Amino acid sequence: MSQPAKGPLVLVDRNVDPEVARTIACTGYEAGRAASSPDTVGEALRLAAAWGPKLPRPGGGRTADLWSVLATLGSVDLTVARVMEPHLDALAILDEAGLGDAAFPRAATWGVYAAEGPGVRLTAAQMGSRWVIDGHKPWCSLADRVSHALVTAWVDDTTRGLFALDLRQSGVQPVAPEGEWVSHGLPEVTSCGMDVARVPARAVGAAGWYLERPGFAWGGVGVAAVWFGAAVALARRVGQHVELRPADQVAQLHIGQLDLAVSVAREALAVAARDADDAADAATQEPPGLVAARTRSVVAESVEKVLTVADHAMGPGPLATDPEHVQRVSDLRLYVRQHHAERDVASLGRQLLAAGPGSPW
Repeated sequence: MSQPAKGPLVLVDRNVDPEVARTIACTGYEAGRAASSPDTVGEALRLAAAWGPKLPRPGGGRTADLWSVLATLGSVDLTVARVMEPHLDALAILDEAGLGDAAFPRAATWGVYAAEGPGVRLTAAQMGSRWVIDGHKPWCSLADRVSHALVTAWVDDTTRGLFALDLRQSGVQPVAPEGEWVSHGLPEVTSCGMDVARVPARAVGAAGWYLERPGFAWGGVGVAAVWFGAAVALARRVGQHVELRPADQVAQLHIGQLDLAVSVAREALAVAARDADDAADAATQEPPGLVAARTRSVVAESVEKVLTVADHAMGPGPLATDPEHVQRVSDLRLYVRQHHAERDVASLGRQLLAAGPGSPW
């Protein structure tokens, strides 16, 4: 196999056709142009709408290609990746629910809002043949910029459904979060609350379907692919730093540590991609939720290792004088906190123990 295209390219599975690699690299170049735009979020949303119908869906036979696109975006600019990832996830959810392009405007841009907060909730009531949404939804990233969203809402006291909501309706009002938005990481990807007053919405799947569907697990791994791409970019930055001086044994140690962290994360993602594409062979498969939990934890731990090694290898200089490096570090530290650290690892252990007696290995 000939060498894949150079440039802004991060592959989850290196055994890829060179033409596919070049196509993925092109997404990286486009992401770079969006990142340099005065309105990075707006350009990223434009790219999301343009690319969304063309990119593969998780579990459709080309999951590694999709996650390589997400990793490449993450290596170029995390703001662009953070804007595009939920849009692609929303399209995958709609496809899984059997709702094609004709159901919504082709130029729609999407968020996915499933967070809950204390003392507030979004509720859904069926009125005749339609659903009506009421209440408040917290933590809605870019609700003031995207045109549509998939939102979870309570259909009764114990069950949530998923609904497609046109955010341009008069009954939808983004609400600024309490306190000033002070994040140095992903500063343009602001989150707000959302007040919804008796707004019609379209049900996406049956009540409870959103969390039960197989694609839920693979969507979460797509986020980890973005983290992975950013970690690769940091590792490459360390490599550039080491090349500027003779590499002593400590520098060699740092490069070795980075290789281990990147290689473990890449292999975990590649295995998960194969599992997603082979999901029909359920007899030999681990549950998707278990694979996803393991993969996200492996990638998150690798990312944190890369962040630490980069700090140790390069010292304070790049953190004080290299704006691109500083922003990538700040963005990635915030983004990877979507992984709940020890709590998610404990959840993985709980799933393994619940699978039955005996060692899971």
